[in-house]
Amino acid sequence: MKLALRHVALGLFSTVIIAGCSTTRLDNQTAPQTNTKVMLQAPLDAQTSLTLKQIMANPDWMGILAKGAYWSDDSQSVYFYRQKSASPLKDYYQQPIDSEAAKKLAINELHKADQQRGVINKSGTEKAYLFQGNVFVKRLSTGVVKQLTRFNRPANGLQFLVDNDIAFWQGNAVYRIRRTSGLIEQIADIKMAQKPKSIQAPQSYIAKQQHRLIEYVALQQSHAVAQQNYKQQRQDLDPTVANMTWYLGDTEAVNAMSVSPSGRYIILSLIDKNYSWRGEHDIMPNYLGTKGYVDAVPARARVAEDNPPGERLVVLDLEQRKKVNVTIEGLIGYDEDVLASVKSENANKKNQKYDSKKQPRKIQLMQDWGWRQSAVQWQQDDDRVALMIEAVDNKDRWLTTLNLTTGQLTTQHRLHDDAWVNYNYNQFGWVPNKQSLYFLSEHTGYSQLYTKALDGKLEALTQGRYVVSQLELGPEQEFIYYRANKDHPGIENVYRVHLNSGKSEQLTNWQGKLDYDLSPDGQKLLLQASKRIQPNELYIQHIGGELKQLTHYTSDVFTQYPWQAPEVVRVPSTHGANDVYARVYLPQGFDPSKAEQYPAVIFNHGAGYLQNAHYGFSGYFREFMFHNLLTQKGYVVMDMDYRGSKGYGRDWRTAIYRNMGHPEVEDLKDGVSWLATHANVDRQRVGTYGGSYGGFLTFMALFNEPDLFQAGAALRPVTDWAHYNAPYTSNILNTPDVDPIAYERSSPIEHAQGLTKPLLIMSGVLDDNVFFQDSVRLVQRLIELEKPMFETAIYPVEPHGFKQPSSWLDEYRRIFKLFEQNLKNN
Repeated sequence: MKLALRHVALGLFSTVIIAGCSTTRLDNQTAPQTNTKVMLQAPLDAQTSLTLKQIMANPDWMGILAKGAYWSDDSQSVYFYRQKSASPLKDYYQQPIDSEAAKKLAINELHKADQQRGVINKSGTEKAYLFQGNVFVKRLSTGVVKQLTRFNRPANGLQFLVDNDIAFWQGNAVYRIRRTSGLIEQIADIKMAQKPKSIQAPQSYIAKQQHRLIEYVALQQSHAVAQQNYKQQRQDLDPTVANMTWYLGDTEAVNAMSVSPSGRYIILSLIDKNYSWRGEHDIMPNYLGTKGYVDAVPARARVAEDNPPGERLVVLDLEQRKKVNVTIEGLIGYDEDVLASVKSENANKKNQKYDSKKQPRKIQLMQDWGWRQSAVQWQQDDDRVALMIEAVDNKDRWLTTLNLTTGQLTTQHRLHDDAWVNYNYNQFGWVPNKQSLYFLSEHTGYSQLYTKALDGKLEALTQGRYVVSQLELGPEQEFIYYRANKDHPGIENVYRVHLNSGKSEQLTNWQGKLDYDLSPDGQKLLLQASKRIQPNELYIQHIGGELKQLTHYTSDVFTQYPWQAPEVVRVPSTHGANDVYARVYLPQGFDPSKAEQYPAVIFNHGAGYLQNAHYGFSGYFREFMFHNLLTQKGYVVMDMDYRGSKGYGRDWRTAIYRNMGHPEVEDLKDGVSWLATHANVDRQRVGTYGGSYGGFLTFMALFNEPDLFQAGAALRPVTDWAHYNAPYTSNILNTPDVDPIAYERSSPIEHAQGLTKPLLIMSGVLDDNVFFQDSVRLVQRLIELEKPMFETAIYPVEPHGFKQPSSWLDEYRRIFKLFEQNLKNN
């Protein structure tokens, strides 16, 4: 359970996918420029050329897709929601797997819907879940749902105990529902405060004299001591009184909590109560506030000022009424100076010498950003626990077991990375009925699946140059299911491996991207899957049987248009890296034998660690359509998974360590060479653009390789990494106080003097991810450098992912104009 937000938004995404609707009637009239109506200039068909107004319109015309899909408990139907792009509300549906139609659920039916995040009891007969903060239990054989609590204050988490009781917690109070009697018992009251002092005997001369001479004072003291002693006896001996209050001090706050299967132990993660991910000094001004004034919106901290304190782990033994502090000495390398070489390099630059010393490092529970599981995993029917812990410096991740009596950690597996440990691929759990663990690790260079007996060696269940993710333990507990891109980095399928034999088998044969959910009966897979020109729909894959499409929410008008599916190609590297994967869109009527060469555009995806050169439908759906439009205008378009991108293993990811924007630009150079050789592109007529991290790369390319591109557009761009957030940036560049060399090397504002080609800078004023100030600072830097070849556009109401169709349209009109003016032979 997370009680406080530790990490802010991680990646640098250029767009936010806002899914659309089923078949929509379109007419020849231009719809009003609003958020709530579909806006198209004309019906879209094979004879119609794309327009920017159409591409950037409210995306509902593409189809309102199914989201958040999960199985019903009987494995016979699927639940999901749909949400119009401009609506703050979601509509929830249930669709039987043998039906073509889904039923929209009424508000008074939602509590009966099988809950995605419920927990199953040991016997597999009941499921407990939270709905609107209250505890419900469902009898799986009959489907009967019973509400067990009705509070105004919502519960934060729950779990079944081994005796079928249910533990749940509200804030820092932990309760147990006695199933046989229905009694709700508070088993722990955790106070982040100093323990009240007991009544002391008089200490000073004056006090002693007062008690000796004034009988009334002495009597009052005697009564107070008697009442205190009696209250403690009631706490200890009276069976009707709740367990004692735990006073854990007033300097920390509870960040995470987990209760053991027996209900005896509680593990707490504590953090400095004064720490906040919000910045101490800055605000984000909203110039168009609802009251007509400038609203000062609180902003997140920057990596240059953020100082995460780490976490302290504590075990509460409710039976022995004992608090045990967890010690970190059992973490192999817990006191290593893992940044010694970095600190030495930075000291040498200042003509200083760095003296390396060992000292304990700050640690915290590790949250898997890819799968969002708890970092505390209990064995199903025993008070045996495993923890996933990370160093705040991002260089180590430990899979450990914890002695609940002594607080001692034992390292089961240490994953060290001189660059940084991936924030994905950290799933783990207990192998059923064995004293062993399963987990993912990148230590061979690719995320693979392993098991390890607590007193034994590591065993690999998967091996290869591919990425394993999304683990699920089957209901019979004999298989672990997983997703992997074994056949091609851009193609994902579902597999399962037998825990005893180690044999893997492929369960799907999909030629694109997918997420999956195993049915409770273990017989079917629910897929959310897409292909290059086919947005996500839901499918049912019967294991060993047929694949059936469950939903058809992509609109006919989108489906029937002859979109160009980009080719996924391999671009040879001239810089000592592996081949670079890229999408390529060729112009209509492409003829490589033509004497006239083509102009080209290279798109740089956002997030840094994101994959876009795959066989699924791109999350950048507007850019996908824009690239189709560019091909109709005679451009070749490339979309490259430069170094640092996801899907290609550890070394591809960490190639940018302390050097952001340099390996990636080398890859872009290879991309231009490939286009010139294989797509008849004129090297002197190539432009580039991208948003967020893609905007950062646009800067780095134009500033450091001024002859590579003839023009560039940077959307919502990072200009100085010292101003971005700590969780993301400190992974790759460490922190500015420790490694200023990396920040100066990697921040565009440090290289702005290299600009010689036209540059367009576009930012949203309400961007709380990459601050508008990033662009303001760079613009002033360019002005002072007397650079005349840049223009800016601001969007007063837009956050990082734009919302208004009018803003999208204005932005891409400017990008298109930039390319038309600078890349065409006029």
